[in-house]
Amino acid sequence: MKPNSQNLSLKILITGGAGFIGSALIRHTINNTNYSVINVDKLTYAGNLQSLISIRDNPRYFFEQVDICDALKLKGIFDKHKPDIVMHLAAESHVDRSINESGAFINTNIVGTYTLLEQTRNYWTNLSTDKKDAFRFHHISTDEVYGDLPHPNNFKGILPSFTEKTPYAPSSPYSASKASSDHLVRAWNRTYKLPTLITNCSNNYGPYHFPEKLVPLTILNALERKPLPVYGKGNQIRDWLYVEDHVRALLLVATKGKVGETYNIGGYNEKQNIEVVKNICLILDELVPYKDFSSNFSNYDNLITFVNDRPGHDMRYAIDASKIKKDLGWEPKETFETGIRKTVKWYLDNQMWCKNILEGENQLEH
Repeated sequence: MKPNSQNLSLKILITGGAGFIGSALIRHTINNTNYSVINVDKLTYAGNLQSLISIRDNPRYFFEQVDICDALKLKGIFDKHKPDIVMHLAAESHVDRSINESGAFINTNIVGTYTLLEQTRNYWTNLSTDKKDAFRFHHISTDEVYGDLPHPNNFKGILPSFTEKTPYAPSSPYSASKASSDHLVRAWNRTYKLPTLITNCSNNYGPYHFPEKLVPLTILNALERKPLPVYGKGNQIRDWLYVEDHVRALLLVATKGKVGETYNIGGYNEKQNIEVVKNICLILDELVPYKDFSSNFSNYDNLITFVNDRPGHDMRYAIDASKIKKDLGWEPKETFETGIRKTVKWYLDNQMWCKNILEGENQLEH
């Protein structure tokens, strides 16, 4: 059995499957393949099973509420479900939270990845030769491990982008913990020959995004006539990737990627944060015109409020995704303009989903 043989009975264990990207990956896999999915999630504040209501009764979907730091329970899951592929997305991922309280990031992103790698290795070692050769461990990471890139305001010449060979230079406790987990995965491949793959992606956006992140926070605050916080001058640049494009790439790498390789996944949509916020405001102006006769405001962008910048804030990220296009034929389908419009419309149609998961704490991200 080989992952690229279109085997219809593949079992994929996905950690962090109740999170934003994880739930999108599960929905995509269940709806577009015949693979089975085992969702392993601790259900922290950012994990939400409501994001999986559409597929939760599918006979190919299984949920296990387990912390990836719990080695004994992980062993039980491997023994019970016998997966062919592990896709590791479980992580603490909010930069501001990592600055305020880094301990959870060290525990989940580093210790949790180590624990999962060891339990995967123990399971993989005892597989039959065919299954052992076909097995894959796919680690999903971030472009933030590379640090930041020159900003066009302070650079002359052709602006560089992150490639798979860019040296790591993380800036925050979050990105440092993800860089550490990437190194662990590579070490387990080099030392133990565990068949691993790594992907590093740019900023995701789309439906079911936890409301503390920049895009959903902007949409929801605007609808409630609350300030739209923007760090510093809002000139930080990110490469924006629609989540559905990302999960297509993830499944492709997991089933057809070359063992030991890293693939960068980006949207080719570099935007300043202030551009993102203003674009959302323009779409909202069109779809739900601002009406507040108690103030002089007539557009949502009047709500934009500049706040003190984040410590150590990276100024620019940009992904060179030419390798995954060349090797696996993937490229994004959505432009930022089409993807952000779909996203705004989804939040307008699903405000109850947001209300159900908000814990009264909105924090700015990126």
